[in-house]
Amino acid sequence: MEQATLGGGCFWCLEAVFLDMIGVTKVQSGYAGGHLANPSYEEVCGKKTGHAEVVQITFDPAKIAFRDILMVFFAIHDPTTKDRQGADIGPQYRSIILTHGSEQGAEAQSVIAEITAARLWSNPIVTEIAPLTKFWLAEAEHQNYFARNPWSGYCQAVVAPKLAKFRKNFSSLLKA
Repeated sequence: MEQATLGGGCFWCLEAVFLDMIGVTKVQSGYAGGHLANPSYEEVCGKKTGHAEVVQITFDPAKIAFRDILMVFFAIHDPTTKDRQGADIGPQYRSIILTHGSEQGAEAQSVIAEITAARLWSNPIVTEIAPLTKFWLAEAEHQNYFARNPWSGYCQAVVAPKLAKFRKNFSSLLKA
């Protein structure tokens, strides 16, 4: 098993998508990329910890490649907006890939170069790539959020459309 740690806006959106992906065995919402030990949701939302909302994905590389995870990641969020995803604004919502080794870093650079060359986005990609130093697990109420709250306003307006986009555009990567 391998891990990937990604931030692309609210962690609830990424978690819902990656839980549906073949080869993924676990997705945990949390915080990374900051300077405060064991931050709380309120501290991260206070924009002073440096952390991003992220998901840590455990996957079987024999069933799904890190590259495929990145392709989905870049399709379900806007990697061209600094510290923002839609109405969610702040450094905690930045686009970031926190790598688990130099191979992931090289693969992330390669995917960004490919997406840039294909002009899939009209603006430059601003996704940060940095080595993961520490992942802090988010509070229990943030785990498996969409599955537990599918009818909440935020889930209906923001999470559900991203999940639908993934299911439509990446049907070959859906769990059975």
